[in-house]
Amino acid sequence: MDSTLPPCPHCSCEYTYELGALLVCPECAHEWSPGDGASDDGPAGSGVDAEVRDAVGNVLADGDTVTVVKTLKVKGNATGIKAGTKVRNIRLVEPVNGHDIDCKVDGFGPMQLKSSVVKKA
Repeated sequence: MDSTLPPCPHCSCEYTYELGALLVCPECAHEWSPGDGASDDGPAGSGVDAEVRDAVGNVLADGDTVTVVKTLKVKGNATGIKAGTKVRNIRLVEPVNGHDIDCKVDGFGPMQLKSSVVKKA
């Protein structure tokens, strides 16, 4: 019976199952409605359908370099990320609690940022 369900559009897992009106992937916990499955980008795409804009309205893309526009507090670090810090090679992802950029910040490591606190460099 599982062979009639489509694979997960994010991780291509073939063990999807129905939960009410949604389909659910047990590996990545992605949920989608059966009609939406064909329109997702899948694992090769960035997963972001709408344009992501920075604090001043510029459209961001994968691989861009951005500058932090205000000082950000970081849990477990006394100093935080100072305004003016450049972040290279960003990756746009589906928003998780408003954080739609994956990146590595020098001195802090990998983290997620909101597009509203950066501007395109």
